[in-house]
Amino acid sequence: MRWITIIAVLTVIAPWSVGLAQDPPKKNLYEIGEKRDPNGTGRFYMGREIAPVMSWHGAGWLERPEREKEEHTSKLLPPLKIKAGDTVVDMGAGSGYYTVKLSALVGDKGKVYAIDVQPEMLDILKKRLKSEKIANVELTLGTDKDPKLPASSVDLILMVDVYHEFTHPYEMTGAMVKSLKPGGRLVFVEFRLEDEKVPILTLHRMAEKQVVKEMEPFPLRHVETQKHLPWQHVIIFEKKERKQP
Repeated sequence: MRWITIIAVLTVIAPWSVGLAQDPPKKNLYEIGEKRDPNGTGRFYMGREIAPVMSWHGAGWLERPEREKEEHTSKLLPPLKIKAGDTVVDMGAGSGYYTVKLSALVGDKGKVYAIDVQPEMLDILKKRLKSEKIANVELTLGTDKDPKLPASSVDLILMVDVYHEFTHPYEMTGAMVKSLKPGGRLVFVEFRLEDEKVPILTLHRMAEKQVVKEMEPFPLRHVETQKHLPWQHVIIFEKKERKQP
């Protein structure tokens, strides 16, 4: 397909990491080696080669008219049961395709943090929010060490085809978990690696088993994996409640 080529052309290696929510393990987290995939970065985490990040030049692909038909995007959010008044995060918000949908769900009393490390993406989203008169979204330019989310304040973090591109997934996950309220949810939407018919580059797909493996070091519980979308699975984790002393 035409847009598969676009992903390959419009990818660059970019930093995407954040502060830790817990002490790092003693061993080296990442390995640097030869690329296993011609589109890879040569950077590995828990046996997985980290994918390059799609540059802001690919924003048009995120907004392509055929996206609903291909991904059934309208079916992603309803099962998550996001409530009015919730505080949610669109992590790696890009052009804001899901940001505006989340904004409508949380309403005037809720809040959406739209996080991205590319200022150009946030500029695109800022213009969109102004045009559509959306006032409950806070744009945040993350750094390679910090997404700048307040601790214990978030009900849900949504990552749509984003996590596999984090150059520091351990640090990123630690910071995201720190920002969640007890019982808050971490939602991974990833193209299924298990299905060879999914027409997306291999490095931009993830297996459910791999996602679960990478979440094991954190105080998270795998709640469920939803499989109602044609190409993606929705892998949901919940932050564990702190045990009382």
